[in-house]
Amino acid sequence: MMFKKIPFIYALCLFIGLQLYAQEKQNNLSIKISIDQSQQKNFEKKGRIFVFLTQNSKLEPRNQIWPNPYQKTHIFAQNIDHFSPKKSIELNGQDKWTKTPEWSLNSIPAGTYYVQVVWDQDIKESRINAPSNLYADKQKILIDGDQELSFILNKKYKPRTIKEHPLAKLVDLKSDTLSSWWAHDMNLKASVLLPHNYDKNKAYPIRYNVAGYGGRYTRINWLISNENFMKWWDSEESPQIITVFLDGEGPFGDSYQMDSDNSGPYGYSLINELIPHIESRFRGTDNAMTRFVDGCSTGGWVSLGLQLYYPDMFNGVYSYSPDAIDFENYQLINIYKEKQAFKNEVGYLRPIMRDTNGEPLLSMKEFIAYENVFGSSNSYLNSGGQFSAHTALYSPKGDNGLPKPLFDPYTGVIDAEVAKHWGKYDFKKYAEANWSILGPKIQGKIYIWMGDMDSFYLNTGTRGFDDFLKSTSNPKSDAIIEFTPMEGHCSLYSHKEVLLKMQKRIDMLRKQ
Repeated sequence: MMFKKIPFIYALCLFIGLQLYAQEKQNNLSIKISIDQSQQKNFEKKGRIFVFLTQNSKLEPRNQIWPNPYQKTHIFAQNIDHFSPKKSIELNGQDKWTKTPEWSLNSIPAGTYYVQVVWDQDIKESRINAPSNLYADKQKILIDGDQELSFILNKKYKPRTIKEHPLAKLVDLKSDTLSSWWAHDMNLKASVLLPHNYDKNKAYPIRYNVAGYGGRYTRINWLISNENFMKWWDSEESPQIITVFLDGEGPFGDSYQMDSDNSGPYGYSLINELIPHIESRFRGTDNAMTRFVDGCSTGGWVSLGLQLYYPDMFNGVYSYSPDAIDFENYQLINIYKEKQAFKNEVGYLRPIMRDTNGEPLLSMKEFIAYENVFGSSNSYLNSGGQFSAHTALYSPKGDNGLPKPLFDPYTGVIDAEVAKHWGKYDFKKYAEANWSILGPKIQGKIYIWMGDMDSFYLNTGTRGFDDFLKSTSNPKSDAIIEFTPMEGHCSLYSHKEVLLKMQKRIDMLRKQ
C-alpha cells in the first residue's frame, strides 16, 4: 500500500514545489528613458518620472490620474534631480518608487501589460497633464521573466484652447492679489458663454458655474460641441443668462475658489478682481439680484460655500452632490472624534466609493495611495488630487511649504489639532455660529440636490447640514434640500435644468 502511494505523494510534492517556485520567481522590469531631440530645447532636468501599467488595451495609461476600481492602473513614480537631455536614465525595481500596487517592478505578476512613461517637469500647474510635460507612446509587453524596455519622451501635452464660436469668450486676468501673495505672476482664467442674440448694450443675469474636481475653463468646449444643447441655446426658448465657467486650477489642485492659508486669497480674488472684470466686460450691470452660482460635486461644495461666505454677492445657489459640508460626516469619517481615517472603529478598511446598490468599490487607503504617487513629496499633500486640495484649503501651513495633513499619508492616523482648524470650512458649524446674521441673507437662495446612494458617501454630510437647517429659527430656514433615493453622484445634474431653475427665480424676482 505504501509503495502505491509514493507516485501520488511525489506528484503532490512536485506540484507544491512548482507553486512555490512560481510565487518566488522574480519578474524584473528595467526601463531605459531618453529624450527625443525635438523636445530637448525646453526640457527641464529636474522633475518626477511616472510609469503607468495597465492590462486594458483600450486605455491610454497616462490619462488614468483618478482611481478607477473598474480599470486598474498601476502607477510608479519617483523624483529625478538631474536628468540630462542628452543622456538616458535607467530605472528598475531596486530604485525608490512611490507606488500604488503592493508589488514592485522586480516582482510584477505575469501577464500582458500596456506601459507608458510621463515626465512631469512643470512647476506652474498642479497635475501631470500640464502642457509642458512630456510622455512616450505606450508599449505592449508580456511579463514572464525579466524584461527591458526603452522609452523615448517624444510627445508633449497639448496646450489648452477654447473652440472658436461667436458666443464663446476667454478671460485671462492677472490677479494682483494672488501675484502679491505668491511673489510671482498669477493669472485667473475663465470662459464665457454668451446668450442667444447677445447685445453688448443690454444688462444680463449671470451664472457662475463651478466644475467638478479639477475642471478647467476649457469645459465650455463640451457644451459648444453638444449639438442638442447648442440648438436649444441658440433658440428663443433658452434663458438670456450669461454663463461663466470658472477655472478649477490652484497651486495644490483645485483652488475651491476660497481663501486658504496654503493656496492664498482665491476667494478675495474671485469676488474683488475676476467677477468685476468679467461683468464690466460682458454683463452691462453689477446687480447682485441676478447673479447666481452652481455646480456639482466639488462644484456643489464651492457654489454653496460662495453663497454662504459671500451671501450678499449671489442671489441663489444650485448645489448638486456637494463634497462633505459637515465634517462630523466627512464622507464616513467624523474628523473631530475619530483617530483613524483608513479604518473604522471595528478595524475594517473604510470605503470611499460604492455603486448605487451600496457595493463598496474602493477604500480610503487605496485612494490615498493613489494620491501619494502623484505628489512630489511622495504624499497626497501636493498631489494635485482631491485630498491635496482639501488639505490646502482646510489645513494650516505645515513644514516645507506644504499644508499640515489631517491624517498621516501612510498610516491614516488623524491629527486632532488639524481637525479643529478644518472647522473653519465646516458649513454646518459656520452656519450655526453665524445664523442670526447669515440666516436672513440666504432666505430663498439655497437649493441643494443629493442622491441618497451618492458614489462617495456625500449624502451623510448633506443630511447633517439638512438636520441643522430644519432646526433653525429667527429665521426658520426655507432652504430646499432634495434627496433622491437610489440616485448616485451628480446623476441628475444638467446645465439646461439649472439654467431653467435660474430663469424661474429671475421671473419670480421680477414680479416682486
